Amino acid sequence: MKKFILVKEHKEFQDIPQSFQKQITQFVHHFDQEGKQFGKASRNVIKTKEIDGIKINIKSFKVPHILNQFVYKYLRKSKAHRSFENANYLLKRGVGTPKPLAYFEFISVFGLQKSYYVSIHQDCDLTFRELITNPKYDDREEILKKMADFTFKLHENNILFKDHSPGNTLIKKEENEYHFYLVDLNRMEFRSLTFKEKIKNFARLTPKEDMIKTMSHRYAELIDKAPEQVFELMWQYTQAFQEKFQRKKRLKKKLGISK
Repeated sequence: MKKFILVKEHKEFQDIPQSFQKQITQFVHHFDQEGKQFGKASRNVIKTKEIDGIKINIKSFKVPHILNQFVYKYLRKSKAHRSFENANYLLKRGVGTPKPLAYFEFISVFGLQKSYYVSIHQDCDLTFRELITNPKYDDREEILKKMADFTFKLHENNILFKDHSPGNTLIKKEENEYHFYLVDLNRMEFRSLTFKEKIKNFARLTPKEDMIKTMSHRYAELIDKAPEQVFELMWQYTQAFQEKFQRKKRLKKKLGISK
């Protein structure tokens, strides 16, 4: 048994030709044979394909372990379903993300097997990670300030993006303005955040102190707090996250786990 949902909320997709829907469906059913893989595959796989002149992305989520197969069928929405709903939520609040088209769920008697999230491909000039690996990236400090602005907008809209990490923000420059787009959307909460929760939300972005200083000072301006106070707390959360990350990395190495 399968589920297929195709969004028709966005103005440009109000009259989607049946052929377009059929080609998306075919792409999903022949995912292993069709499309071009985008990036490196780890747990999940993303592929791109042009359909009727529109470049689309399909993210294939790995089959959950047996317990989660049951959970995702009866108790909780699948990652694909959540990605689809969260993308719509973001767009309604003016937060950038690739435009959602559909999600698919394939269900057996045991529970959820495979799920897929379909969206329009979003071109970008860089991800946040490039600012970490290239300290001399052109206009780096300005982009960091804009990243603080973007994160502030999330928080003002009661959005906690739990995977706020270097590869999950696409950045595109258009007419001297930087635009930000979130990807990997299945882990989000929509609620009012405390001051500490807002600052902690920056912890996964970068291990670089100079980047934290730039973002924290800009964020302090936006929330009317002392720059030193915001930097000290943001840097504290960043260091704690990095220590935990490195511990897990060392443990995986000892256990011979590559990912």
